[in-house]
Amino acid sequence: MSLAFGFGLITCQRYPGDPRSDRDLYAQALTLAEDAEALGFDSVWVSEHHFVDDGYLPSLLPMCAAIAARTRRIQVGTALLLAPLHDPVRLAEDAAVTDLISGGRLVLGLGLGWRAEEFDAFGVPLADRVPRLLAAVEVLRQAWRGDLVRGAGGRGYPGMPVRPRPVSPAGPPLWIGALTPPAIRRAGRVGDGFMATEVTPDELAGQVALARAEHAAHGRAGRFAISVHLPVFAWAEDGGWELIRPYHRYVAWKYDDMDQARGRGGPPPEPPAVSAAGEAELRGAILLGTPAEVAEQIDAYRRAAGGDLHFIARLYFPGLPWPAQRRAVRMFAEQVIPRARALAGEAPHA
Repeated sequence: MSLAFGFGLITCQRYPGDPRSDRDLYAQALTLAEDAEALGFDSVWVSEHHFVDDGYLPSLLPMCAAIAARTRRIQVGTALLLAPLHDPVRLAEDAAVTDLISGGRLVLGLGLGWRAEEFDAFGVPLADRVPRLLAAVEVLRQAWRGDLVRGAGGRGYPGMPVRPRPVSPAGPPLWIGALTPPAIRRAGRVGDGFMATEVTPDELAGQVALARAEHAAHGRAGRFAISVHLPVFAWAEDGGWELIRPYHRYVAWKYDDMDQARGRGGPPPEPPAVSAAGEAELRGAILLGTPAEVAEQIDAYRRAAGGDLHFIARLYFPGLPWPAQRRAVRMFAEQVIPRARALAGEAPHA
């Protein structure tokens, strides 16, 4: 049993009215990745979307390679890379190069995607996203094993070697993000790990049981990783909610706004006012409190996962003032992680 901690999800989005340049946002994201390693996090994660007016990070593997080049120990992961939008062979090449730069620290989290605008722009039918994800998994493994790549079901490519190969003969682990029961079963069936989000501890327990049962039923060898990524904000003083509220609100609202923003240029708008009910829902969607309170909440997820969990703290908040952003990462690392490890019965990591 083990408890690991990730920092993310780095998106380099531009909060409305933020005066920083894109260059500033990317430079600060790399600094936060370095901070995460220095403070003892186990991993750092990036997230993908395209054609969003706030500049949501569209190119994950270049960013992962940059993080890898600036760090030495920490795992570097995608949460999630939208596999149906990528050519599988090119993805195998780019991921192998990124993995080599990192010295074998890449974790490739894969998702289906859902925004029609992205699929339309890349010429990919939305209805094909499941077979394209499965084909990508098969091609990645063919390429990284050193087989001649022929595609899913032996069709699609002429049979060619894909080089270079990654550090491990098996290649980077493939963790599959999923929300619905069929997708969770698919993650257990084809993935090396399952990535959950937007769940309570009880919901996570059910999802983990489903994924692990499918993994076992298909005779998959090796450890099956369980991860969850959730918004988190631990603050030792009063006023934590008042500080983080507008930035947490922006991130949560922007996912809904993406569907409404198709083809919208110009600077990103501010989210509309939220109702009292919406405020309560927003407050309930983040792990918030003192470091001790947040550690207790994380421990509930660890126990729900059966004691073995990679907890990815979504501590990256577009627009949060830079001193507060760095302080929040440090506070989580220095005050939450040791408490959570103690609750899990683990000794502090060196």
